[in-house]
Amino acid sequence: MSGLLGRLGGWCARHGWIVLVAWVVAAAGLMGGSLVAGRPVSNDVTIPGTDAQRAHDLMRQGFGPGYATGGTVQLVVYSDKGPLIAERRKQAVDAAIVAIHRVPHVVQVDTPFRYGGISSNLRIGLITVRLQGHDPAKLAETTQALSRAADPARRIGLEVVAADSSTPADKEIKTGPSEIIGVTCALLVLVFAFGTLVAALVPIFTALVSVAAGLGVIGLLGHVVDVPKQAGIMATMIGLGVGIDYALFLLSRYRKLLASGVPVHESVRRTVASSGGAVVFAGGTVIIALSALMLGGFPLLRTLGWITGISVICAVLTSVTLVPALLGLLGHRVNALKVPFLGRRSESGGWGGLGAWVARRPWRVLVGSVLVLAALAAPALALKLGPLDDGYAAADSPGRRAYELMSVGFGPGANGPMVVVAELPSRVESVSDPLVTGISRDISDISGVAHVTPAKLNTSGRSVLLQAIPSYAPSDPRSADVVRDIRALSPRIHVGGKVAALTDAGDRMSGRTPLVIGVVVLLSALLLLFAFRAPVVAVKAALMNLVSLGAAFGALALVFSIGLGSRLVGMDPPADASYLQTLFFTVPIESYVPLMLFAVLFGLSMDYEVFLLTSVRQAYLSHGDNRRAVAEGLGSTGRVITSAALIMVAVFVAFIAYPDPMVKTFGVGLAVAIAVDATIIRGFLVPATMVLLGRLNWWCPRWLDRLLPNLSVEGHEEAEQEPRPLATTVG
Repeated sequence: MSGLLGRLGGWCARHGWIVLVAWVVAAAGLMGGSLVAGRPVSNDVTIPGTDAQRAHDLMRQGFGPGYATGGTVQLVVYSDKGPLIAERRKQAVDAAIVAIHRVPHVVQVDTPFRYGGISSNLRIGLITVRLQGHDPAKLAETTQALSRAADPARRIGLEVVAADSSTPADKEIKTGPSEIIGVTCALLVLVFAFGTLVAALVPIFTALVSVAAGLGVIGLLGHVVDVPKQAGIMATMIGLGVGIDYALFLLSRYRKLLASGVPVHESVRRTVASSGGAVVFAGGTVIIALSALMLGGFPLLRTLGWITGISVICAVLTSVTLVPALLGLLGHRVNALKVPFLGRRSESGGWGGLGAWVARRPWRVLVGSVLVLAALAAPALALKLGPLDDGYAAADSPGRRAYELMSVGFGPGANGPMVVVAELPSRVESVSDPLVTGISRDISDISGVAHVTPAKLNTSGRSVLLQAIPSYAPSDPRSADVVRDIRALSPRIHVGGKVAALTDAGDRMSGRTPLVIGVVVLLSALLLLFAFRAPVVAVKAALMNLVSLGAAFGALALVFSIGLGSRLVGMDPPADASYLQTLFFTVPIESYVPLMLFAVLFGLSMDYEVFLLTSVRQAYLSHGDNRRAVAEGLGSTGRVITSAALIMVAVFVAFIAYPDPMVKTFGVGLAVAIAVDATIIRGFLVPATMVLLGRLNWWCPRWLDRLLPNLSVEGHEEAEQEPRPLATTVG
């Protein structure tokens, strides 16, 4: 493979302008095409085979407008000066309802002046709007139009806000400022690492081209497949991180060869032949980890996984084609525009000394690293999963305001009503039938059900629909217990709605998590086995990556489940929270987040493992001394891995500033895991274990050695000396 990559890199270096123009035109064309044609997204969170999905399917069968498409929007009206039923205020609300009726696709508007539509203090009312024929992907735009139509009520001083009844897939995430902050921080790290502005701009430029191309492809794919709204932010976060990192590794190798007197085009060829193979395999592990989400049993995750992998593919392609093209065009000018006081420093620097220090005392380093990592992972035992609701949104957001008004006026459970659909054994003519009233009574008697709305029959008389309002907020774990208790009444009773759907998603994914983890670890170990032809190294590397996950989950638990630092990441506690609750404001973590974090983190952590092992293997090939090879490998890659990790941490931390709690959890988990992985694990734990294993690192049974393809990921033909055999084969 190194020969193939070397020839590709050499061709790109000799035809730099062709490659550069081709990539810029492709990225601009794909991005422009997606902007012109639109970027359709799907809010489909259906989970085939679940009870919530069965309830959703039954809702489509003859219950009238709004039920078949899920097109229901609620507007909360609040008066701080007196009851809504006062004549002037009532007239304003009625005028708003008339205006709402004129909005396209509105087929029914329920006035707040009805049973269950107004609070006991008569100051908070609920306007329920049912839609038909609308585009579900544009529900947010429709909701804004409905809210604007309520201006007659606002003009006399009433407050009108839209209640957010969306699911996680409905959240449209726009992160322009976070992307700018992340790129700026990455540029500063690169300037410090290379000491020249031109060298620092190469990884930034290639990453931006890669992300643009990836987002363009994802946008166009929305016309043929369901693309979740989260795909854009995930592709941006991962694409920026790996795109900059991969270019950084190649650029570091190129400058080292250039400084040793190797001609420009030959330096590019050798760089892509050696470090390019590591980039390809590192990208492969990320794609494998993301693709494994297809086994999670959650269609949203499955699609999100393989679509996000597109950004990684683009990052790999730009790294092995666009980067060598730029390097060929720049030549020695890659070191132009030097920054004062940041002159070229030793590549190994203090990392070479650290590698030698670790190699002399591996046992002490191993024990110390394990203790530190155990302490970092310990809080993970307190990790609390659960659905997020708008009670955790930004304090000044309309969704948070509507949530608080609903809680005050109708109870916390009004923000997460449970849609109950019961299949009747025989046709009934009226909701007063004993069969229907019995179902309603049984649900009302369940502990945790505050009240039940009047039942509604479908046109066939074979199904009945009602809403069960729980006594608890949607994020309260007891709400999930209420869902299970209602379902336990009869196999014919099905529960849907946001709480029920997320409960089913959590149950489905918790059962599939061991399978996903096993497949990712196994396939990643196999990929490393193909790359290095060393089974001990492959298995150890896969297991080491699980260690950084413990630190990530520990950080998530500490910040969100224990609440120590939740305010530092921008989470706003309720206005009526006590001082202690403010200090330890806990936030549930969506049930699908740990599985997504596992896939992303496992792939990203493997990047650093591949680059470190590649360098250690190159050193071992040249002289055959394992202890010395470990020290030299850490010394030659420590600085570049640290710079790469700082860039990823900067990108991920920048996204913590985004107000959405889900984005914050990803930002915290990814940033902590990458920081721990690049320092404690790659700097101490991995080198210590490799020193202790000695020649076993590169042992390979003779029969396996014959079966494995010789991919030559490390590019050993580039070594100045005749390479030694890598594997110690045993019959």
